[in-house]
Amino acid sequence: MVGRSEESRQAILKSTLKLLGVGNRRGTTIQKLTIEAIAKQAGVSKSTIYRWWDNKAAVVIDAFVSEYLTHTPVREDVPFEEALRDHVAAVVHQYAGLDGKLVAQLIAEAQYDPAAMQEFHNRFWLGRRAAVEALIRRGIDEGVLRSDVEPGMLANLAYAPIYLRLLLHDGPLDDKFAGEIVELALHGIGLRAHALEGS
Repeated sequence: MVGRSEESRQAILKSTLKLLGVGNRRGTTIQKLTIEAIAKQAGVSKSTIYRWWDNKAAVVIDAFVSEYLTHTPVREDVPFEEALRDHVAAVVHQYAGLDGKLVAQLIAEAQYDPAAMQEFHNRFWLGRRAAVEALIRRGIDEGVLRSDVEPGMLANLAYAPIYLRLLLHDGPLDDKFAGEIVELALHGIGLRAHALEGS
């Protein structure tokens, strides 16, 4: 990206997070956040921001991704099941705090703004799901998962309960919940062998 100043870009991303309350808990909502406020906080012009991002949602998503991905890695140095458990636990933990509120606000905003939905898909969701799909393919290669498992479907099964609880607030986002998600995703809802033997 010729002409992009990395220093200015980082200032914009950090200013966006600060305005949203990351690190200080006293931020505004995404709905109330403005490009003008970001520009003022970062010490840049609005035209500088619009040179790199098409809209507010794109700025917020880039800022969020820069903060979020470092806390929710998909590990490659451990076996499949451990990597899946670690990732789901990290996502649940991250969504239990301010990051979860930001994601919920982004999803809400995207319902009325097709451009915001496209940004959310392209810059955040597709990359995250692809990383988990790659992990699931590793699970198949390791012989942990059936070879007929569809990676995209299992990735959805791992993520869907988190987003449901995040958006509907029907229970805590905690370690117990994270463990239950992985257990259900890996072992399904069928009766266990000992239960069948006792029937």
